[in-house]
Amino acid sequence: MGLVTDEIRARAEKYTGDEICREKTKVFLSEVSMPNGLLPLKDIEEVGYDRESGVVWLKQKKSITHKFEAIGKLVSYGTEVTAVVEVGKIKKLTGVKAKELLIWVTLNELALEQPISSNKINFRTPTGLSRTFPVSAFVVPEIEKPATEKTNGTTEVQVTNA
Repeated sequence: MGLVTDEIRARAEKYTGDEICREKTKVFLSEVSMPNGLLPLKDIEEVGYDRESGVVWLKQKKSITHKFEAIGKLVSYGTEVTAVVEVGKIKKLTGVKAKELLIWVTLNELALEQPISSNKINFRTPTGLSRTFPVSAFVVPEIEKPATEKTNGTTEVQVTNA
């Protein structure tokens, strides 16, 4: 993880365990205005986020391949994914590849097209090639759990991400 130095690890927010890591991944994606389903990782062991530098890292037990059904694209996520994030952009991305025709292409930048209201996201490779897709293809709808009654008589509604 070349982006993640000892200094960055020391000052970053770090989380371990799949459930909290999935939640924190969605939180930081939301903070930088990126779609919540962009990183559909499984069995996440660690997530770290240094807000000062924008460096983010995610470690999962094994590589996964995810198909974004809305656009029919396969994306492979390695055991370690790192990036520098800022509002509307993920750059210096490592550990992510997309299948284009018969070959896997490394992705190194994801950026919302300007103006952000255009609802398009651009995927770039180190060679300068790029593809644009609708943001909606990477959004996972939130599912509301039914209201549950607490013992003190109040009603609680829980909202979770699918």
